[in-house]
Amino acid sequence: MRIPPAGLFLVAAGAQAALGRLSTPRLLRAAPLLAASGVLGVAAVGGFLRAGTTIDPVRVNRASSLVTDGVLGYTRNPMYLALAGALTAHAVARGSWAGLLPVAGFVWAVDRGQIAAEEAALRARFGPEYEAYAARVPRWVRPR
Repeated sequence: MRIPPAGLFLVAAGAQAALGRLSTPRLLRAAPLLAASGVLGVAAVGGFLRAGTTIDPVRVNRASSLVTDGVLGYTRNPMYLALAGALTAHAVARGSWAGLLPVAGFVWAVDRGQIAAEEAALRARFGPEYEAYAARVPRWVRPR
């Protein structure tokens, strides 16, 4: 039984809350990363909604189409990248280097558990089309 990504995100954010206090100057430093993460997440959700397919990571077998354009042309997992960015911004806002450990835990858990299961479901559903997409676009992000 996998914990849904939103649950993993909340667990990681809760762990970060115990590791430092928020302050206005640190919040201001974290704001650009949080904003960029929000834009990335909204763009990804928008792409799925425009395609008329599910955004539910627990029921990926309900995917009706393979979305490969927009932000999904740069990363196969923009919503998870957005959540990892938001957690990183949260660590910055709390002024805690240790706050990056829950970010690493979140990325590891999502990469090894959730994404692996999603990829298997997408391979089964879309076959060669998904294989070509996966060969072209990295899981997280391609360095430029």
